[in-house]
Amino acid sequence: MQVSIHKIIIENRIRKELGDLTPLMNSLQKHGQLNPIVIDENTNLIAGHRRLESAKRLGWLAVETICLKELSNSEKIELEIDENVHRKELTTEELSDGYERLEKLNKPSVLKRIGLFLGQLWAKLFRRQTK
Repeated sequence: MQVSIHKIIIENRIRKELGDLTPLMNSLQKHGQLNPIVIDENTNLIAGHRRLESAKRLGWLAVETICLKELSNSEKIELEIDENVHRKELTTEELSDGYERLEKLNKPSVLKRIGLFLGQLWAKLFRRQTK
């Protein structure tokens, strides 16, 4: 559900340093919000502080949220910790492979470009012959 950013309450967070939000802000601008922010029934922030702050800096008025109800204080802290600890970063090899695949899609090889050009040329000639 969409919730106004200004209604989300941020209190007593474990994470004190948000770090450089520029890459996250760029991602939000390009792809939108991929993961919801987690709040409780009183709109207290449970998880997603960096996403929330990035959205604020981008001038967004609302964000997509998930509301978890009837959580104890210890469950809220446990969720905040889990959100930040149980992630596995891509290995250097995985990241390199991903960027290599992305580059191939964005910049096809010379032979592929020639093939695409010839295919387009053939299609134009074929259309002229059928008219």
